[in-house]
Amino acid sequence: MFPPLRLLLLVLFLGSGLWLPLASLAQQARRTPATLPGVCVVRLKAPASARGIASTDLLQSSPLQKALQQLGATQPRQKYPKALLPRAGQARGVDLRQIYQVRYPAGVPFEKVRQQLLQTGAFEYVEPLYQRQPLYQPNDPFADSTRASNTARQYYLKNIRAYRAWDFSKGDSTIVIGISDTGMRFTHQDLKGKEKRNYADPIDGIDNDNDGYIDNFRGWDLADNDNDATADKLPGYGHGTLVAGVATANSDNGRGIAGVGFNCKYLPLKVYPSTPTGYFAGFESIVYAADHGCQVLNLSWGDVGGRSQYEQDIITYAAVNRNMVIVAAAGNTNADLDFYPASYDHVISVAGSDVNDRKGKNISFSHFVDLTAPSEAILTTSFDHDSAYSSGVWGSSFAAPMVAAAAGLVRLRFPEYNVEQVAAQLRQTTDSLYTITSNTIYRHKLGTGRLNIARALALTDRREARVVREDYLPARSYFQPGDTVRLTVQVQSLLNPIHGLTVSLTSLSPYLTVRNPTFPVPSLTTLALASNTENPFELIVSPETPMATTAVLRYHFVGDNGYQDDQYVKIVLNPGYVTLTAGDLDLSLTSQGNIGYEATNPSLGEGVTYRSNLPMLSIGGLVVATSSRRVSDRLPNAQGKIDTDFTSLSAVQLLKAPRRGTEEAAGLFADTLQNTRPITRAGVRVRQHAYAWAEPTERRNFIVLEYRLTNITPDTLKPLHAGLYMDWDLLPNPAGNEAAWDEERRLGYVTERKNPKHYAGVALLRGGAPSFYAADNAAPADSAVRIYNGFSDAEKFRMLSTGTRNRAAGQTATGADVSYMLGAKIPQLAPGDSVMVAFAVLAAGTLDSLLTASTTAQTWYDGIALPVRPAQTAQWQLYPNPTSGLLYVLVPAGFAAERVIVLDGVGRTVRQQSWSAHQTSATLQLQGLKPGVYIVQLQGKEAVLTRKVLVTHP
Repeated sequence: MFPPLRLLLLVLFLGSGLWLPLASLAQQARRTPATLPGVCVVRLKAPASARGIASTDLLQSSPLQKALQQLGATQPRQKYPKALLPRAGQARGVDLRQIYQVRYPAGVPFEKVRQQLLQTGAFEYVEPLYQRQPLYQPNDPFADSTRASNTARQYYLKNIRAYRAWDFSKGDSTIVIGISDTGMRFTHQDLKGKEKRNYADPIDGIDNDNDGYIDNFRGWDLADNDNDATADKLPGYGHGTLVAGVATANSDNGRGIAGVGFNCKYLPLKVYPSTPTGYFAGFESIVYAADHGCQVLNLSWGDVGGRSQYEQDIITYAAVNRNMVIVAAAGNTNADLDFYPASYDHVISVAGSDVNDRKGKNISFSHFVDLTAPSEAILTTSFDHDSAYSSGVWGSSFAAPMVAAAAGLVRLRFPEYNVEQVAAQLRQTTDSLYTITSNTIYRHKLGTGRLNIARALALTDRREARVVREDYLPARSYFQPGDTVRLTVQVQSLLNPIHGLTVSLTSLSPYLTVRNPTFPVPSLTTLALASNTENPFELIVSPETPMATTAVLRYHFVGDNGYQDDQYVKIVLNPGYVTLTAGDLDLSLTSQGNIGYEATNPSLGEGVTYRSNLPMLSIGGLVVATSSRRVSDRLPNAQGKIDTDFTSLSAVQLLKAPRRGTEEAAGLFADTLQNTRPITRAGVRVRQHAYAWAEPTERRNFIVLEYRLTNITPDTLKPLHAGLYMDWDLLPNPAGNEAAWDEERRLGYVTERKNPKHYAGVALLRGGAPSFYAADNAAPADSAVRIYNGFSDAEKFRMLSTGTRNRAAGQTATGADVSYMLGAKIPQLAPGDSVMVAFAVLAAGTLDSLLTASTTAQTWYDGIALPVRPAQTAQWQLYPNPTSGLLYVLVPAGFAAERVIVLDGVGRTVRQQSWSAHQTSATLQLQGLKPGVYIVQLQGKEAVLTRKVLVTHP
């Protein structure tokens, strides 16, 4: 999408390539684009100088070298060493020299790699490499009733006014259109000789032009890293030849068809592999095209979902640093959705129309489409033989190269135009589609209209204003219910000067209101900027905003001489997670049971950090189970994917009026049962509540998480297990951690074995008999639990249900990459009944501090936050109360006590004694304690009973 905007996008639809048979949006939402196993890309944080050259010191830093060694990863390899730096004063450019590629063993979970590399402090992001798919439909001339009357005819040249356009310009060989696709049939009679040849590097086995590519005489195979961009006979292999023919087929040669670009050349860039070692290289091809003289690049491939900052960086480099126009297909799903790369900033997004200018069958639409071009019954060159043509292809794959060719003609006609101006000229010269009855329901979602190349080349009086920068205060990527946000924008005139311009901002969402919606803009000359810094727009987010709401804002431009235009932007409201930041421990809590990050999308969440340091938790979340076959969670599974058993019913939100903590958050989710057999989920509804404190000091390093579990099945759950799985990675050596269990405090914790700087853990505060299972994630393959080869339901249940026998992990000389499950066993839960399970997540600089924090958390939870249940307390006694010395304790009938503990006001244990199996009473000596209120805990196998006692002077 164009022009550049700092879009605040949340991935709402996660899908795979749309060249596959049409799937429902619900199915797409459960998928993510495929990634390349064992490879990630990273961007260095700090430049070494004002010129932006990345510092090699970060790459040699001890934390990074240790992390690479622990992961078994390669040294980072600079991915684009010859990339052009941003020009001086070019604020929106990007330095691709800061991007590196890292390889790691394919069996290591990406989440673990991401966490450990981010912990080094060297990188701004760590991302997978998505494998985008070609937008291809098979040749089927009888698939559409409109096709019969248009077979073997280039009707689309008339629709887009190409014949009239060629009176103004037929292009020439200096305009090169990159075709990033499946490869070409170079010998086709309508493509032969149209490829751009690199005479500076003839085929002689030498890199004559010193560009890093040997013999790249006619393009490059980026996927297999060789100089042969010929398509191989693999699935979809003919796609590139079809696309190239639309854009640049030979014209006036007395054969076949005429390419829209007429005399323009094309650069073949093969991005799909034909060898086992190859991989999708679409974004590498963008850099190659930008660095090798392409004025325009066509991308007829992509996916729903999987937004990537790395991919956006590549596009920003090509468009801003290198001034290359990028055109992309908007997708082939009959739905309003975001599609990548078409939905990135600096991309012209192209939808498709039929023979009669109606929205194309199964073509995507959205507010972020720039314009439309014909996409049905397209006659073009075919791969089958040297004189083969196909007349039955359809899809936005073939609309995009028409616009790419048009952009090439515009670049030649207006050589002074930058990429933003080329896009503006194409948008402002289209023919409206919205007068056609069937298109009215898609108003503003098919761009400005259908491509008209003749107008694009002939008209020189066009105007266009665009918002080219947005700054939000607070500066966040999402906003919570009840927030008030100030929005400052920069407006630019891209074509002719504009006078009397007014920008009005409106919200298309009922959950977002705009105050101060008008910005009167001073007169703007061409490429001049204006800002509403002194009087920003104000946005108010409704307190009733549902989870993961994407609000659309519309900028409406009105200027002199009847100029009107619209531009749209998305912002994310109530994204499905909150971050509690009251004390020394910060923790993100998601709406579907995860801690730190949403497991299906790690960009949602800010992790778990201690004193604003680097993230400590790789992945964490609630696990509920009744057997090894009925386990509910949102954690990795045996196949290396993410289980999605929990679904949000009410998004987690920070409470506006917290009662027991400085910050509190609450939400509701459930693991709704399937209609099929066998049932594989536990069958519970979960109400979560979290508490964090800024004061007093002793509560600043723990956060309490409550989970009220309700049985939503018709049967008694017997027994029910509930726990938190936590994969901690503590510095300085995340692969050298150890896990341990403190029985007295029901606390599981982790630290770095050789050089402990921090401790992190979870304590069970309430819920029943504890279970704790510590695991070495990279244990031998025959181990009872080994996370690196997949995390099965059987392993999750084993960790939840085997008591506290497996109390340690990583207790070797070097430690290990460890995780653990801390849970509680509820003997039974009847239909409709509820039970509370509560935990404290803790962090500290020393073990003593962690233990003290655990005791304090237990004291607060038992003595202050929760009232004592009458049914349990009526049968046990403390007397006398107040007391000046002796205290008598009587146990309730049937309560299996194990010990009695006395805690002071900050949670420190000041008295304790054990309890024998048949003991019914005990005497405690409190003499010598300072006068004040103390907490007495009667701890049993299944519960903890609590009472306050007042100690007075003797």
